[in-house]
This record gives sequence, C-alpha cells and structure tokens, in this order.
Amino acid sequence: MADGTTRSTDRTEEIYEEERIARLIRLAARSFNRSLQMRLTSEGVTFGQWIFLRILWRSDGLSQRELSERAHLTEPTAHTALQRMEELGFITRRKVGNNKRRQHAFLTEKGWALRDRLEPLAVEVNDLALDGLDESEETVLRRALSVIIRNLERDEKDAAARGLRVPATRSLPNI
Repeated sequence: MADGTTRSTDRTEEIYEEERIARLIRLAARSFNRSLQMRLTSEGVTFGQWIFLRILWRSDGLSQRELSERAHLTEPTAHTALQRMEELGFITRRKVGNNKRRQHAFLTEKGWALRDRLEPLAVEVNDLALDGLDESEETVLRRALSVIIRNLERDEKDAAARGLRVPATRSLPNI
C-alpha cells in the first residue's frame, strides 16, 4: 500500500458498487470494445468491420439489411462499413436471385483468412475480462445478462406495439 495502489483499487470498487447496473454494463461494454479495438488495429481492422466479419463468418452471403439487423446497426452504417470492407478486399457484394436491387455480402479469401488472426484476439479480451471470476460466477453473469437483454428487448417490442420507437439521434431536438 506504500504506492497507494490498494487504496485506489478499493475506492474504485466502492464507486462501481454504488453505480447503476445500466452504467456498469455500458462501462464494461466500452472497455471490451476499446480493448479489442487496440488489438484489431494491429491487423488493420476496425471494430465496426469486426462486427460484420463475425456475422459473415457464421452466415456468409447476407443482405445489407440482414447484416444491419444482426449487428443492431442502421442500414446506412452497414452500407458505409461494407463499402469500406469491399475496398479492402474483405468482401464482395453481388445480387442474388431475381432481386435486382438487393446486394448480398460474401467473404473473400482474404476475409475468411482474417478469422484465424482475429478470433484469438477476441478470446484474449474475453479471458482478460473474466480473470478473477470462477466458472460459477461466469455462469451467473451470463444468465443475468441474458435476462437483462431479454427484458429490455421485450420492453422495446411492447413499446413498438404502442407506437413508440427509438428515435434516430439526428431527429432529437438540440437542447
């Protein structure tokens, strides 16, 4: 404690214990994203591209709309990311079937090859984040987060049934 580390750590834990769950989850997600982004940068991949790569590694050939829905991002955001991924040679986009407008994203050989380099980085971040939790604590954490997510998804669905939608950030008035 001569260097003040223990006292600082104890105080930080106290502050986090007093925080609302929503803020703790946001801080944890931000920390996960930043930790992974530091690693992805060394491979020339952004966090946004990582999101779409993960989805395509599981379900190659999705449309832009399907990708944006699975990523929980807007279609314009997906369009911009996919355009850049195509420029980098990670994906190709082409029309499938009779629909002349809808393009589907397909991983290139380069996009598939990224999987072997990037997934270990995500595993490393997860392992780092869970350091100090035993298996039962991790199980409880997973269950608790799953319940929270389901509850909030149900709330959004119920609100939509009542005509309420999450507004686009641009449409919010400046206060």
